[in-house]
Amino acid sequence: MNPNPSPDELFFTRAGMDEGRVATVVGDALAGADDGELFMEHRQSEALTFDDGRLKTAHYDVSQGVGLRRVVDEATAYAHASELSEAAIGRASATVRAVDGRAGAAAAPPARTNRRLYGDLNPLGEMAFDDKVGLLRRIDAYLRDKDERVRQVTASISGSWQVVCILRGDGAKATDVRPLVRIDIACVVGEGDRMEAGGQGRGGRMPYRDFIRTGRWRAQADEALRGALVNLESVDAPAGEMPVVLGPGWPGVLLHEAIGHGLEGDFNRKGTSAFSGLVGERIASPGVTVVDDGAIADRRGSLTIDDEGTPTSSTVLIEDGVLKGYMHDRMNARLMGHEPTGNGRRESHAHQPMPRMTNTYMLAGDREPGEIVASVRKGLYAVNFGGGQVDIANGKFVFSASEAYLIEDGKVGPAVKGATLIGNGPDVLTKVSAVGDDMEFDKGVGTCGKAGQGVPVGVGQPTLLIDALTVGGTRA
Repeated sequence: MNPNPSPDELFFTRAGMDEGRVATVVGDALAGADDGELFMEHRQSEALTFDDGRLKTAHYDVSQGVGLRRVVDEATAYAHASELSEAAIGRASATVRAVDGRAGAAAAPPARTNRRLYGDLNPLGEMAFDDKVGLLRRIDAYLRDKDERVRQVTASISGSWQVVCILRGDGAKATDVRPLVRIDIACVVGEGDRMEAGGQGRGGRMPYRDFIRTGRWRAQADEALRGALVNLESVDAPAGEMPVVLGPGWPGVLLHEAIGHGLEGDFNRKGTSAFSGLVGERIASPGVTVVDDGAIADRRGSLTIDDEGTPTSSTVLIEDGVLKGYMHDRMNARLMGHEPTGNGRRESHAHQPMPRMTNTYMLAGDREPGEIVASVRKGLYAVNFGGGQVDIANGKFVFSASEAYLIEDGKVGPAVKGATLIGNGPDVLTKVSAVGDDMEFDKGVGTCGKAGQGVPVGVGQPTLLIDALTVGGTRA
């Protein structure tokens, strides 16, 4: 049996479905609708975790199913089933026809594309199970041998292979094969009664072999250990309003949460975003340009087509401080009189699509990072983040820094622990006074949650200086 079957083989040959009959059912189900599609999905996934010197979990799963959506004006009917069969599609068709009528002409089908942003190799078949366990065991041994202060090591390898087929009522069809892998390494170090942790993950829409070369996983393990040892020497974080320098790469998650969600089309169509109605107005400092780009090869947040069949694109959200537009799926674009941007995403066939980010990042500026740090007399240098949360309506956010340092007289000082950054999105970008020339993407580990759905995303930014931001700490 072919380990990498084509979409047609998976959804029609193996499932025993006739494409012509399915297309007829979908056409009947969407007759009189403004928009809609049949979304068929096949997904294989695995995850192995080596923890405390032993294989702790090993998971393998195969899931498949269909989701049929009918859209009339702002009303949506959605039915899904965890099986690939003409009977399931027929039942879904009968359900979605409960939403009747049409508010306007049927939306035109998405543009077609022949590009491929990633390969179609199934990463789950690259290595034997024992080889995967052996890799995790070597990572564990390597870190324990490297420093006697290592108390615990956790290493995991995970991957998925998703195949989708999108059929529209007008007969248009689009398919995509999406590999995704991730390697995570974390360790806990201790000295006396004190213990601290550090970690790093890497991933993307590439084969495992791009991440498991000895030199590469050792560099990742070294970085996890370095972070833990830095935290072991950290002091209590200060509290109060102060200048904050954000490092490049993963700190872009603050941009993603504090700004990005507020620029998704559904929140702005409904007027619930802090950025609603501000297109054409200055919302950030000059020099701040933010884009969402789902068309970057091999990136975790990239898609050849989104989950409605629209090719992804590079969408300028903020240009030189001025709000230029929003991220759209098909429904919100139609209702707002805009073009879809390829941001219609869903977690699986059991979920409806909605506007979601892909790879959201700030473009580089012209300042040298060392010069930015040297310009700060007293402040905080945050180079890595843990969790955070944001209120879309007012843009208020809270983020915890997993690696941060004091800046004293223009120099990076001691590491601090317990630092949180508190502010609001509409305000924070107006306080950016310097943008570095060192834009980086994250290492390929982001997952974004919205309305109960999680999807892989990417973030990025250069070094930034924010003139004033509230830091929550444990000492004044």
